[in-house]
Amino acid sequence: MTDAVMFERRPAETLLVGKKFKLKDCDPDSTPGYSGGKSDGEALLAELDGKLTTLQEQLFAESRFGGTKRILLVLQAMDTAGKGGIVNHVMGQMDPQGVQLKSFKAPTPEEKSYDFLWRIEKAVPAAGMVGVFDRSHYEDVLIHRVHRWASPEELERRYKAINEFEARQAAAGTTVVKVMLNISRDEQKERLLARLDDESKVWKYSSTDLKERAFWSDYMDAYQEVFEKTATDIAPWYVVPANKKWYARIAVQQLMLDALEGLKLQWPDPEFDVDMERDLVERS
Repeated sequence: MTDAVMFERRPAETLLVGKKFKLKDCDPDSTPGYSGGKSDGEALLAELDGKLTTLQEQLFAESRFGGTKRILLVLQAMDTAGKGGIVNHVMGQMDPQGVQLKSFKAPTPEEKSYDFLWRIEKAVPAAGMVGVFDRSHYEDVLIHRVHRWASPEELERRYKAINEFEARQAAAGTTVVKVMLNISRDEQKERLLARLDDESKVWKYSSTDLKERAFWSDYMDAYQEVFEKTATDIAPWYVVPANKKWYARIAVQQLMLDALEGLKLQWPDPEFDVDMERDLVERS
């Protein structure tokens, strides 16, 4: 371990959504539990990459010998909050063969003909995998509540269905980590303008982003309800301040490290005599 500035208090503690949690009280510009600056955060991100990679390989290796453990990271956020950066800078350090990334767009006509969880069930990570949902089943309560596409009764049914779905995942060996990247309305405006001013990023801009921005307060209320209805012990929510991209990345990296360490992973014991095989290799 080098002299990198570490978390004084881990994100699993400081960012956890508890029973009295209020999204409006969270400062998107803050860096809870971390006293370092941007350069410190970037150094920490790089230093812990190797640890994250090793743990992911252990998870994958265990599954080759019957292990059932897996991780599901759910990323939810308003547009421009940095989900892509999390995938690139945190998950991008993992071995691609052990990562299942699914980005959920608007449902297709076929998907709409089934219950909202139908397409989600098909995308859950297999044993030994780290699954990442870039947007998720929560879109089907957030946007539907904001635009009143679903009745209060239907929303209640969906909250219950989500909790049951996540409980089934946990029972199957999945550690569910749900992250909301929390940016401010002003920060989103700056990022949208930056996209329009940069020819390498303008392709990311969509007029839909601007339309949904008009419902900002409604979305914050919808997120608050999601936390109240679906933050459980087996599938907790973490609200990560995301105005500072570097902080959001080290916070999610630490959440993933904690989740993987919590699995108590071990390298599988070989099913052969190592000394005998070494001797055979040396004589080959």
